[in-house]
Amino acid sequence: MRRSIALSFGLLLLAAASPALGAPCRKDTPFDRWLEDFKKEAVSQGVSRSVADSALAGVTFDPGIVRRDQGQGVFSQSFLQFAGRMADGYRIGTGGAKLKQHAAALARAEEQFGVPKEVIVSFWALETDFGADNGKLPVLRSLLTLAYDCRRSDMFREELTYALKMVERGDLTPGEMIGAWAGEIGQTQFSPSAYFKYAVDFDGDGRRDLIHSAPDVIASSANLLASAGPGWKRGQPWLQEVRVPANLAWDQADLAIKHPRSQWAKWGVTLANGGALPDDDLPASLLLPMGRLGPAFLAYPNFDAFREWNSSLVYATTAAYLATRLAGAPRVHPGRGAPPTLTAQQTLELQNLLQRQGYDIGGKADGKLGLATRAGVKQAQLKLGMAADSYPTAELIARLRGGTASTASTPASAPAPKAATKTARPKAPGAAPARPRPPGQ
Repeated sequence: MRRSIALSFGLLLLAAASPALGAPCRKDTPFDRWLEDFKKEAVSQGVSRSVADSALAGVTFDPGIVRRDQGQGVFSQSFLQFAGRMADGYRIGTGGAKLKQHAAALARAEEQFGVPKEVIVSFWALETDFGADNGKLPVLRSLLTLAYDCRRSDMFREELTYALKMVERGDLTPGEMIGAWAGEIGQTQFSPSAYFKYAVDFDGDGRRDLIHSAPDVIASSANLLASAGPGWKRGQPWLQEVRVPANLAWDQADLAIKHPRSQWAKWGVTLANGGALPDDDLPASLLLPMGRLGPAFLAYPNFDAFREWNSSLVYATTAAYLATRLAGAPRVHPGRGAPPTLTAQQTLELQNLLQRQGYDIGGKADGKLGLATRAGVKQAQLKLGMAADSYPTAELIARLRGGTASTASTPASAPAPKAATKTARPKAPGAAPARPRPPGQ
């Protein structure tokens, strides 16, 4: 499992905000001339000409990388399917062994950055199975190819420049830069931009080496998580499984809505074992990754760091859940029903129906059930008088086919109490992933 760091800290941010750079893409310029223009651009960004020449000597365009980038499929596994496969006995058992093997480095990283050891190990497990599968392709060739291709050239020119800066700084040699097809590097799959900004020399050898050095991997991952969004809140939880009553106001189950734990307790939410929630003011959102019939969690402010690492809700929830398992939590309860799982084709139809009836899904229909699509689902459910848990069903699709969403008006969920507080809605992903990504939203 790879690609999360690049997605959130490098590629997605660059896709949304990077300035247009100087070298045009291949539609405009022959490769040799494009490469020369890029080298000049890299030099203007602080890379020495000698590094630009030597690192890119003999590096060629690879059409196979472009085919991979353009041929990505749509992932449609549910949380229970994905977590059942990824937060499994092997990763829990091996993760426990890693917690013991690297106890000193993990403790030192937690003290310095505030990120619990189980969270670091969870990402280490999901990204590469603790370094067993870092990728096998030359990173500079992949980045150069994607920079020359016109699909996302600005984004990957920036990443290629950062890769050269890594060589200049002495982190890795060009020959050591072997990774995933979209250019991610190391045991927790950093994009070059994330590597350059957040990698830490934790073993004291003078290099930031996320390929070979477990201490560097541990500290760098902690550093990035501590810097994610508003930053990791030391000593606070990230995810907690709960039980929810059948008569809850389902429209309150939304990552954009936070209430104190004491308020959730008043509405009948309990710990997974039936015990009482702490009667305190710690804010939390109710997360129902598969709707009101599936598992239920309280997501705390630190859950934002998981979504910064990877904007896919299913991936982020699985990573957070695996971290709780490594910390001693029991296996998640499947819920109290049989939550539906739409296929990618059904999700695509749903998105088209929502858009035709005026609901915002955050962009083009793509068959991915992301947060923006879930927000549109919630609005349609409210309009149709259905339980507004933001999770789509075949019934919702059927009712939208009938065109009734524009006329129905009575929501099934109770209105939000006056005590409700609402935060800014989390941003939907700003660009398509640069390589195949489990759950793609």
